[in-house]
Amino acid sequence: MKTTPEHNERIRTMKFFSVYPHYVTKVEKKGRTKEELHMVITWLTGFDDAKIQELIDRKVTFEEFFGEAEINPNAELIKGVICGYRIEEIDNLLTKQCRFLDKLVDELAKGRKMEKILRSS
Repeated sequence: MKTTPEHNERIRTMKFFSVYPHYVTKVEKKGRTKEELHMVITWLTGFDDAKIQELIDRKVTFEEFFGEAEINPNAELIKGVICGYRIEEIDNLLTKQCRFLDKLVDELAKGRKMEKILRSS
């Protein structure tokens, strides 16, 4: 499924602070921790806990969030389908980065081992 310009625009303007609590709820409901969530976000973006909180407090959009990130070069190893989209086929960079994060959060919630989530083995 290809993303549409409207979908990409919605992703661009969506606020990170409004989605973040859903990430926390999703992983905690499945027995994972907020600290593990932060490990995943840090791996993908290079942000430490203080920076994540600063971005939440600033109420940044996903465009601003990923604009300040240093995306892990191994992020391209994230494959599969998330939210109905095959990550490898997404041509809009920002939308792809958002789906990288969604996929990592999903894998964390599904109980996947951290080494696998962080593409370290």
